[in-house]
Amino acid sequence: MADALIEALVAAVGARDVLVDDDVRASYETDWTRRFHGRARAVVRPAGAEDVVAVLAACREHGAAIVPQGGNTGMVGGGVPRGGEVVLSLGRLRELGEVDRATGQVTVGAGVTLAALQAQARAAGLDAGVDFGGRDSATIGGMVATNAGGIQAIRHGTVRARVAGLQAVLGDGAIVDRRAGLLKDNAGYDLPALLVGSEGTLGVVTSVRWRLVPLLTARVAALIALPSVAAVAELLARVRPELASLQAAELMTDEGMRLVLDHLGASSPLAGDAPAYLLLECAGRADPTDELVSALDGAGVQDAVIADEAGELDRLWRLREGYTEALNAAGIPHKMDVGVPLSQLPRFAEEVVTAVQRVAPDARTIVFGHLGDGNVHVNVLGPDPEDDAVDEAVLRLAAACGGTISAEHGVGVAKARWLSLTRSADELHAMRAIKRALDPDGVLNPGAVLPAG
Repeated sequence: MADALIEALVAAVGARDVLVDDDVRASYETDWTRRFHGRARAVVRPAGAEDVVAVLAACREHGAAIVPQGGNTGMVGGGVPRGGEVVLSLGRLRELGEVDRATGQVTVGAGVTLAALQAQARAAGLDAGVDFGGRDSATIGGMVATNAGGIQAIRHGTVRARVAGLQAVLGDGAIVDRRAGLLKDNAGYDLPALLVGSEGTLGVVTSVRWRLVPLLTARVAALIALPSVAAVAELLARVRPELASLQAAELMTDEGMRLVLDHLGASSPLAGDAPAYLLLECAGRADPTDELVSALDGAGVQDAVIADEAGELDRLWRLREGYTEALNAAGIPHKMDVGVPLSQLPRFAEEVVTAVQRVAPDARTIVFGHLGDGNVHVNVLGPDPEDDAVDEAVLRLAAACGGTISAEHGVGVAKARWLSLTRSADELHAMRAIKRALDPDGVLNPGAVLPAG
């Protein structure tokens, strides 16, 4: 007997863009970490917002759930099926408009990669204001849906600060289109702001009006070896007021540095090993090297490597951006993306290894992160992918330190059961009310973000 849902999906987008073969669906069914995966009933590739409306209507009619998916670079299971959902892949939504230099904005389809947006902006003398290692795969729709952060959040904020407006299809099929990019618009509720970070549970982002930043072509970085994570935090607190050009402040530790160097087959640019490292980058229209060197000298820094565009800048960043690749090569990691107040960072870094060892004595814990905004990435190698004891231990510690269980990767399905650690019962009640209002049939990404109940 013919599958009525599949027939309806074919009617919505055409047979070419409804994928049902096991081999073809496979790449859509597992996330970047390889820890989260499931079987999709079908993968559907819409070409625009009207296609999304038709797909949602078909799924509501046939009682099927939908998992929206961008570049499938997620790390918390929120963009892959859990068992029988329809994956709504937005990779065909690749509209990339001309840059409006007067407003510093550009309209971008949800399927455009970060790297493509960066190239378009830079050709116009501007920049995206967001950057991270997955730039060639991560898409704008997914970044907006998760409110991604990255290495430049210390200067430009998270993706939320870059969204001047968006178009999205809500769970009931209604289209929200607020892409005029007005700086001042107080007419009613700010629905685009509500959809940023909603992880596909309230609506499907199809297009974004992106707010750009000035292009800063002069860059310089410093890698500094330090005796502890506390010393790293203290140094940043000391030099930050002196560095108007500061663009990134990244924390690394000896365990992670050795993992990356071994994976790359490279040697450290520093003379010896150290317990902790701080990677700083400054950027401006004029060369910021003197500003950075002066700040480090004033802070009494003795052991550092300074690199500009003509030197080892890319080599230094390769050490930081090599973490994900090195971790995945070493096993299937438990990835806990948390945020803690900077004042609590030394405590968290000291206690997290002990917290993991209590529940997984043989585990290997790798800590790194975006120091300037308190975003710490805790990666644990060794425990079975299905064993979430280490996840709970790390998330409870982050909450105890006054932090959050998710700083930039999202809650997804991996952390939904622990959302109450950092959100009150009243907040959870309000979130569920919003979910019911915008997705009354519960078709969008069920099981993600909100815990059952």
